[in-house]
Amino acid sequence: MNKSEQLFAQALKVLPGGVSRNTIFRKPHPFYAEQGEGCYVTDIEGVTRIDFANNMASLIHGHAYPAIVEAVSAQLHKGSCFTMATESEVQYAQLLCDRVPSFDKIRFVNSGTEAVMAMLKASRAYTGKAKIAKVEGAYHGAYDYAEVSQTANPSNWGDVDKPTSIPVAVGTPEKALEDVVVIPFNDTERAINILNQHKDDIACILVDLLPHRVGLIPASNDFLNALHQWTRDNQSLLVFDEVITFRTNYSGAQQNYDVEPDLTAMGKIIGGGFPAGALAGRDEVMKVLDPTEAKVLLPHSGTFSANPVTMTAGYTALKMFDQAAIEKLNSLADYAKEEITKAIADVGIGACVTGAGSMFRVHLKPEPPRNYREAYVDKKESALITKLLDHLFDNGIIMINTCSATLSTAMTTKEIDCLVAALKDGFEMLKPEMNS
Repeated sequence: MNKSEQLFAQALKVLPGGVSRNTIFRKPHPFYAEQGEGCYVTDIEGVTRIDFANNMASLIHGHAYPAIVEAVSAQLHKGSCFTMATESEVQYAQLLCDRVPSFDKIRFVNSGTEAVMAMLKASRAYTGKAKIAKVEGAYHGAYDYAEVSQTANPSNWGDVDKPTSIPVAVGTPEKALEDVVVIPFNDTERAINILNQHKDDIACILVDLLPHRVGLIPASNDFLNALHQWTRDNQSLLVFDEVITFRTNYSGAQQNYDVEPDLTAMGKIIGGGFPAGALAGRDEVMKVLDPTEAKVLLPHSGTFSANPVTMTAGYTALKMFDQAAIEKLNSLADYAKEEITKAIADVGIGACVTGAGSMFRVHLKPEPPRNYREAYVDKKESALITKLLDHLFDNGIIMINTCSATLSTAMTTKEIDCLVAALKDGFEMLKPEMNS
């Protein structure tokens, strides 16, 4: 029995299924990290792999980035958290508000899920309405309302003109499902028709600009413009989930569009490798959190919110992720997509690659999906993806479990070439099954 097997046997006694995050569960057991450096991770068996997952898109500079390690180490000597504010949160808030035009004010929290939760509650507090609208299939964390229909399937997702609100967790209250209006992605006419049926009740429309589970394809400008206008016409808010997508440009993915959101939720890279989230937006809306107001519409706190360790790490990470670094990283991702597309053509299988910024996803489908229903992975495709991911892992490559990658600034074309070579071998391996 190797170290991983021994550790998993112990874990099964104290953790449900032996894990704290279902996303890292593998059969016959998870792999356990010993250390990371740059874009490489070494497990407890001593095997080193290239990390294209970067802890589910949260590491923009890779592992143990020297500037972050130095800054955090200095802060730890001063203290990790206080029942007091710190200068670090003000400094970091200033950096982010200066960076993004739609950010008048910002409130720090501890995760992307918490940021989205606070954003939806703030929308309700500001508008006095209960319902939220969201895109079918889009992932927005573990909040009851935010997770509706992220795992819908052909047996239950209903008519395309009136998608059914489907729970993820057993026991989700029916009332929560009734308060979530599901709209199709990048289908403006259908989306507006659905929204019009609830025009007096919708607090906000929640949109991920590059939704991973919908296929990792960008929202169209026309789609967002129409949603923005609808919210203006119906006293609602347009809110963006940039927990993952903030890495795609200097001011986040929203920089690529005509309209600005009322609120934005963030997480992942803004923590510099530590747990973090944030809610930012228009001053008028953010006032619902303001303790100096005569009536606080959304009382909000959090024991570890804006702790100086996370603020220091995040500030250092974002300061170093400047325009030049973003352009270099996005160019590397473009190179990866081009080379993977060539490998697909060389092998001759029905596959494609989608993505934007520093993220991309390999689909075992001949054409890029346009929405969640086209991106949906059935049992046969899921089995093939698992086989491909296992092949990559055995050949020194760590990917996100949808066969997606999020790059770090520690990477070069050398690592991309390794990925492409491993993928090409994997495509050759799958070709007989895919063509049968």
